[in-house]
Amino acid sequence: MPEMTCIVCPVGCRMTVKVTGTAVEVTGNGCRRGLEYARQEAIAPQRVLTAVVAVAGAEQPLPVKTARPIPKEKLFAAMAEVKTLRPQPPIRIGQVLKEDLAGTGVALVAAKNF
Repeated sequence: MPEMTCIVCPVGCRMTVKVTGTAVEVTGNGCRRGLEYARQEAIAPQRVLTAVVAVAGAEQPLPVKTARPIPKEKLFAAMAEVKTLRPQPPIRIGQVLKEDLAGTGVALVAAKNF
């Protein structure tokens, strides 16, 4: 049984997860959010991708992030696409820089005005 620490809130519950077929049994969680986090991590872990991209004509990079978590196994493909971007200023916070990043259906957005 894999053990994990919940990262949803500051309590950091130590949880034990047992996966049997499609059933996921979680123990040690202190709340419903921890239960949902453990189930997601056991079946299909996801992460919000944060990175920086070069901006055309600028020396400083622009911080960016995915609008929602993406499957963990898509992180390297997503970073390969992020490296090819060279957005033109002006850029507004929340502006979509790339739709459907790495085929995930999730957009890459600016995390700062530039």
